Amino acid sequence: MAALVVRGVRDVLKRADFATVPRRHRHKKKWAATEPKFPATRLALQNFDMTYSVQFEDLWPSIRVSLLSEQKYGALVNNFAAWDHVSAELEQLSARDFVNEAISHREREPESGQTAVPSPASLACSPNLRCFTFPRGDVSRFPPARLGSLGVMDYYLMDAASLLPVLALGLQPGDTVLDLCAAPGGKTLALLQTGCCRNLAANDLSTSRTGRLQKVLYSYVPQDIRERNRVRVTSWDGRKWGELEGDTYDRVLVDVPCTVDRHSLHEEENNIFQRSRKKERQMLPMLQMQLLAAGLLATKPGGHVVYSTCSLSHLQNEYVVQGTVEFLANQYSIHVQVEDLTHFRKLFMDTFFFFPSCQVGELVIPNLMANFGPMYFCKMCRLT
Repeated sequence: MAALVVRGVRDVLKRADFATVPRRHRHKKKWAATEPKFPATRLALQNFDMTYSVQFEDLWPSIRVSLLSEQKYGALVNNFAAWDHVSAELEQLSARDFVNEAISHREREPESGQTAVPSPASLACSPNLRCFTFPRGDVSRFPPARLGSLGVMDYYLMDAASLLPVLALGLQPGDTVLDLCAAPGGKTLALLQTGCCRNLAANDLSTSRTGRLQKVLYSYVPQDIRERNRVRVTSWDGRKWGELEGDTYDRVLVDVPCTVDRHSLHEEENNIFQRSRKKERQMLPMLQMQLLAAGLLATKPGGHVVYSTCSLSHLQNEYVVQGTVEFLANQYSIHVQVEDLTHFRKLFMDTFFFFPSCQVGELVIPNLMANFGPMYFCKMCRLT
């Protein structure tokens, strides 16, 4: 009997405690709102299966399995370190400098009777870059970079395809250069490695990402070099750069925010396929067009721009380039010529797999034998 009384009292107290809590303070878990049914990585794969199977047709299964497999890296030699010693160590690992191998092969072409007639602008590669990769089919990994004898890191590990936009930009000594969307800093570092930058503006809207960029510069570039090259790191809205510094730069790199296809399949953190970022994802092509237009407006007439993404989507690649060129012609009477990079593709086809059917620009597609990319890049010359 006593047990029944105690149980009854407990029930009354429970009801009383609950009743004293105002309705607005009661918590009821909203499963549909707080816990997405699928992780963002799965949503990304579903999206890619729907769109890329149409865009790439028979190539998609091979690209798909490569995207889901371990990525391959290159080692960008730091010219501010003891680069000759670093290069020798990388060669001992059976890695090869794909940049200088390709350029040496091109210089030997006339001797073998082959003819090539691309424009000088298409032929020009940014100089002094050394990047080592393992041969096709070799899935060896580079050791982590270490601090060298000169107080800076020996090399920078990056997707070797990420170097192609910098190579395509064709820097010349004394150029004024803008890296409009610079973080996390691999391409900015490569621009400095060329030794061509009279001054370099490195911008990214995100202050946390420019913080990462600053760390890369401090780890790889001596202070006197940073000052001599007048490296300026900013966190401005890149879409307004044409208004801020119009007709200013000889070379502009516009490596825009995109769906970051490989990252989206492997990482939940900062994944643009999160349900809360759906609108942001849908607006990407518009943002990319605005950034490319700003980059072209910031370029001097006669200067060059390279647009790049790490996405396979033609909506973010060729369509953005074509739409921006048309927009500038109609709204600003500014004429832009898209450069033919066919020779550039042939130059590096021993290292990368290229999609053969881009309307404009070039696209590195992942392949298990050389699992770099994706990396799209397109070179333009501002004529007026």
